[in-house]
Order: sequence, then C-alpha cells, then structure tokens
Amino acid sequence: MIDFGPSAKSIVAIALCALCSLLPAQVLAANSEAQHPQISIETKYIKVSVTVDIALKPFPELFASCFSEGKVWFNKKNSDAAAEWRDNRKAFRDLQWFYERDYALRSVVGRYISVMRGDTWFDGGAHPNQHVDTIVWDNVARKRTNVRSFFSETTNNGPTMTTLAQLTKIAVAAAKLANGINGYGGDDGLSAERMTPEQELQRDTFINEGIKPKILGLGPLTLAPSTETGKSSGLTFHYSPYGVGPYVEGPYTVFVPWTKFQQYLLPQGAALFGGERPKDDKEAR
Repeated sequence: MIDFGPSAKSIVAIALCALCSLLPAQVLAANSEAQHPQISIETKYIKVSVTVDIALKPFPELFASCFSEGKVWFNKKNSDAAAEWRDNRKAFRDLQWFYERDYALRSVVGRYISVMRGDTWFDGGAHPNQHVDTIVWDNVARKRTNVRSFFSETTNNGPTMTTLAQLTKIAVAAAKLANGINGYGGDDGLSAERMTPEQELQRDTFINEGIKPKILGLGPLTLAPSTETGKSSGLTFHYSPYGVGPYVEGPYTVFVPWTKFQQYLLPQGAALFGGERPKDDKEAR
C-alpha cells in the first residue's frame, strides 16, 4: 500500500501534480489526515517511505525540491528491491527489507534554511544502516547552496578550509574522548580520561581521513540555531556511522562556534552569526 500525506493546500497540490509523473499512477493516493507529506509502500518483502517535514511548507520551492528528490529515491529503491526479489529471492532470508528517508527543518537564518536529510535502511546486510546528509537552501536565489559565499576565501587547503577542518576534527576527537573512546593504533597506554583531543587526533585515522580541508570535504553541515533571534551560533557538522569512526561508534554531531572562524567571514557572512548555541539544541543534537 502506498500512501501520500496531506498536501499543503495549493502549494503541495501543485508540487504533487508537477511531480506525480515520477510514480506510476496506480501508486498515488492522498491522505489529508497524515501529519507529514509522505510517500510509502509496503509489500511482503519491502517497505519504503519518504517524509518531508511540514515545517518546510512555508518554503514551497524547497519543499518541492525535497519532495521531488525523495520521489526519485523512492522509485529507485522500490525498483531495485523488486528486481532483487524477482532474481535473487534468497537474498531476503525471509526478512523484509526497508528504506526510510526524511527531510527535517534544522534552522532558518536570514535567507538560508538548513535541512537534515536522514536515510535508514536494511537490505540484507549484517545490520541496519543510517546515513545523514544536509541541505543549505538559499531562499532568495531559490536553490541549494553551500557556505562558500560566507567566507573571504575557500580554496582547498587554504587558510579558511584548513582552520575549519582542524576545528571540526578537534570537536570530533573531544566527542570521542567524552564517550570513552580513544586512539586507533596507539601504543602509549593513555586512557581517554588522560588524553587531550589533540592527542586523540594524532592517532585516529578515521577522523583524519573523514574530514578534509575543502568545502565538500568538511562533511554535512548546517547553520546552528542561536540564543540571538535570526542569527546562527555557528556550524553543526553531522557525521554518519563510518564517517569519522567505525560503525560501532555510531553517528557524531559536533558544533563549532562562530567566534572560532569569524576572522574568515565576509561582512555578509558575519551578519548571519551571533549569540550562543541554545541549551536545548545541545541536548537534542
């Protein structure tokens, strides 16, 4: 059964009409009582769903972009699983595969909207998997963007990217030590309680390989909320399992305050930042 959650009146109705060609007509349905716009299907061998946060409805182009991307992803997962079921049924081992994707609003700072895109799935491996990515949307240009325009220079391995990469690596190393995890391949006998983030970083190849000093090598990021209305308190980096450590460590979310990189900001970039990270944001992420 495939189910679509409520349309946002005319906005979502238009988006649905424009995008419905991506799905076979027989799988389209409307459910006005659902709390989130959603596409879903469930059969004896697979469940697939896409959810777009209703908080994105005030931004129709962004909402439609997420919805469109989600439909393409939905169709591919559904099609691939159907082919596998047809050609290699033993791969399912009497287990139902599942794929879930959701888009969630993270923050609105000036013209920029940060969105979390989370995927969770199981397709016959040793365990379920998860992956997080992010979208930074320019609501004036009406398109996806990145933070390049915030900074005076963003050359690969240049001053800004090197500083941001180092700050982020240190934040991940500190998070690992806080979790009692220290060093891969270290032989000095130091415990997590006795190590500094800098020492952890020297020996943790996962962090150093997972974060690079270039705009697309820093990792998925969002603008963090702030105690100051309309501002961001800094950048939050979101790493999936395997991103900066082995699967058993799980995901990492780390924060770099804007005051740590303010010297590299252009005036229009500096105007976006201020205040501190709210306590509830620290607890939630």
